[in-house]
Amino acid sequence: MRILDPSDKDPSLKSIEHSGNSENYATDEHQIYSLMCCPTPCRDSDCISSMVFLLNKQNAVQFTANDERIVQECLHYATPLLRCSMAYENERLIKARTEEMLKVAGNIFTHMMDLTDLLLKIMQEAQNLTKAERCSVFLLEQEGSLLVAKVLDGLPTASNKNTKFTTPEGTTVTLPEEIRISLNQGIAGHVATTGEILNIRDAYTHPLFYRGVDDETGFRTRNILCFPIKNDQNGIVGVAQLCNKIGFPYFTRADEDVARAFSVYCCISIVHSLMYKRVQESQRRTQLANELMMYHMKVSEDKVKWLTGCKIPHMNTMLRFPTSFESIPRDITSDDDTFLALLSMFEDLGLIKSWRISRNTLARFILMVFRGYRDPTYHNWMHAFSVCHFVYVCGQNLPLAGEHLTEIEYLALFVASLCHDIDHRGTNNSFQLQTQSVLAALYSSQGSVLERHHFSQTVCILNTSGCNIFESLSADEYSQVLDLIRDIILATDLAHHLSVFSQQKKMIADGYEVNNHEHHSLLLALLMTAADLSDQTKDWRNTSAVAQMIYEEFFRQGDLEKASGQKPIDSMDRERACVPQLQISFLDFVILPLYETFALLFPQSAEVVQTIRRNRSRWKYILDRVTKGELNGNGLSIFNHNLTDESQYTHLE
Repeated sequence: MRILDPSDKDPSLKSIEHSGNSENYATDEHQIYSLMCCPTPCRDSDCISSMVFLLNKQNAVQFTANDERIVQECLHYATPLLRCSMAYENERLIKARTEEMLKVAGNIFTHMMDLTDLLLKIMQEAQNLTKAERCSVFLLEQEGSLLVAKVLDGLPTASNKNTKFTTPEGTTVTLPEEIRISLNQGIAGHVATTGEILNIRDAYTHPLFYRGVDDETGFRTRNILCFPIKNDQNGIVGVAQLCNKIGFPYFTRADEDVARAFSVYCCISIVHSLMYKRVQESQRRTQLANELMMYHMKVSEDKVKWLTGCKIPHMNTMLRFPTSFESIPRDITSDDDTFLALLSMFEDLGLIKSWRISRNTLARFILMVFRGYRDPTYHNWMHAFSVCHFVYVCGQNLPLAGEHLTEIEYLALFVASLCHDIDHRGTNNSFQLQTQSVLAALYSSQGSVLERHHFSQTVCILNTSGCNIFESLSADEYSQVLDLIRDIILATDLAHHLSVFSQQKKMIADGYEVNNHEHHSLLLALLMTAADLSDQTKDWRNTSAVAQMIYEEFFRQGDLEKASGQKPIDSMDRERACVPQLQISFLDFVILPLYETFALLFPQSAEVVQTIRRNRSRWKYILDRVTKGELNGNGLSIFNHNLTDESQYTHLE
């Protein structure tokens, strides 16, 4: 029906055909021939509160002036009753909404133990309140620079813990991947930036709407109501986005009012849920710290005095060719000798003088890091020492500190290499998640569970009285070196290496740029991974012995998985693993590509590639003998044979 302009002084339309749009007045049952419109003004103002339309004068062609007087007289008495009725209806509606909001608040606040459950409940209630077809929730993360979708189209997004979700109806569905968008992108980003509700009646005509998802899924987004979730300081906590009003062509002003009121409860519940999570994490850290203290003994003061007062030996007296890539740090078998060697490396690299490190502090730090390592077969103190020695060799042979890297970056790399596996339990990240360990509960939402724990323990040691080797750094330098150590230790997660390796290869192919911050990060990760896997670059005697250590540790994890009813992967299963085959695959797909790429950037390290290829040829020779039935290749039985007898490999040289 056509809406007349309330300012029209003539409430009677005597000839609607002259309007040029008379078809607008037609209904399904009647053709309109005459129409009278009477406004009902408010008593205390000139505003019009309502309009009365009368259609098709019976037994006459048109309405008369007398009809107008009769209607106005009726309205004189009816309008106050109408206004009272409307006020009552409005109060009833407000009361109903208030009761509904209180009910919603009660439902929401019972789900604050788990943020994902809370967000799902929030969106379920938002859908019910506004009659929306779909919903998504974005939370602000990373210092307010990103919006992260925690609930997408009514489902929680996939996390490190789960990729499947069981609906209340019992149906198992695959979770959508977590989406991260910057604040300058899309409708959600716009709302997060402006802090204002955005009510879009036609999504496809809006410039901020991206229809690519609709094209891929076949779903059609008609309209959107996107509202900010603000805290009491008017800061943005997140954004909620509702799609497709059910039973109406768009979201109404009433829906906007509901969203504003609802967002208050959303914010309170989300903030308290995050606070509850932080309290839980604090409790877990306390539990973990207590566990760590119970496991490790205090550093002996006599040992600190000895390491502080002894003469620092030269590396040449401790290792053969100590600065060569062929040097075998595992030839140092005494713990005390490794402490002395570390002092020597710190001094040779100029780190003690450059960063004004106290000798007593350095001695205590080294001993505390040593105490921080447990004694699994492979991921132990000797592994840390070997990795640190490779970084030392790189520093002595490659143009790193002051050239490809800054001085503080090399300092961070050297310290991170020593600390990168502190408190390793001899099991991998997957095992932590499967067993729902304390570590998994603490770090699983961030990924790289063990690596984050290693960094956390490094910081704990640095915060221990008398152990902070960075005490002479400025506040900015201290913050920078901790950030670098964190990133470098996180880079030891092999999953991280595989995800950035293509970028590292491109960086080297295009040319390393000293002034490019991203190139520095990629190079540090490459150096740390090369150091972490450097046992594979040593001679056959060392690499075969280390292989046995690695698989002993792997098989122990596999045994634990079997004991808990899990089926371990082949490399962890002592009954199915063929060590020579696994070694060849590892060398082909990880080790050789890594060090070949490394040698492209640093040709001085090319000798390690030749060593790896020699070792591969020996594993291939052993695999051939296993295939022929000459050797037993199952599990650790391969190491029962004399693999280090050089005479059997002479034909391979």
